[in-house]
Amino acid sequence: MNKTFCFLLLLTSNMAIAGEVEIKNARIQLTGTDTYRFDVTLNHGNTGWEHYADAWEVLGTRVLYHPHVNEQPFTRSLSNVHIPKETPYVEIQAHEKIHGDSKGRYRV
Repeated sequence: MNKTFCFLLLLTSNMAIAGEVEIKNARIQLTGTDTYRFDVTLNHGNTGWEHYADAWEVLGTRVLYHPHVNEQPFTRSLSNVHIPKETPYVEIQAHEKIHGDSKGRYRV
């Protein structure tokens, strides 16, 4: 087996193990008249810089600048999210480097 093929096989195996990002939980807290703080918990088998959960979004984007390989699941916050009073719910969607947007959305 040549070295290139072995590397690609290893890389593909790591991608399959990591899978897609999953939103495990979300907490929303009113912080102003119509502004909120979101605490979102993600789970993803981060394998390193090439494959990790890199953002989540809810009327604004929370960028995740590095992998959380040894911290799963993990929670990150986004503050000052403006939600109009007449909005009955919002949906959170996660994103990761290989598979893109999460299939599932989390409604709050």
